[in-house]
Amino acid sequence: MFLVIMIIALVALDQVSKLMIINNVEVGEKIPVINDFFYITHHKNEGIAWSLLENKGYIFIPITIIVTVVLSYMIYKNKEKLFRISLAVILSGAIGNLIDRLFLGSVTDFFEFHFGSYVFPVFNVADICVVLGSVALVIFVLFFYDEEQDKIKLK
Repeated sequence: MFLVIMIIALVALDQVSKLMIINNVEVGEKIPVINDFFYITHHKNEGIAWSLLENKGYIFIPITIIVTVVLSYMIYKNKEKLFRISLAVILSGAIGNLIDRLFLGSVTDFFEFHFGSYVFPVFNVADICVVLGSVALVIFVLFFYDEEQDKIKLK
């Protein structure tokens, strides 16, 4: 039950933050939070990560639905806490961006970071969930999963 609440909370945080941007920031507008470093902006991403495959994000709707079903099944069947939490956080991000694609036709991104002349691709809360969940999954696989015994080292 905890994981269901966590997924709902993360998806809600993602959707509320995007709604605040949609309602208060014009597309393309940049609001400086820390000059020359961090901005809140409003970007419509019609592709996938970092605007790859621009105007082809619709291709990923069925893929994301399949991934959502598979992740949900894996969370339900597995009993290892870190594994389940990492998948749930990834799932939250996938659902958050899927909602945008289904109802808006594009994903709303709004965190923009500048590192000197380099501008990091604009992202959102759902993207943060996918990255953090993926990092947790890598940590799980590297440090806790024992492939030879097919069980977890620490319980």
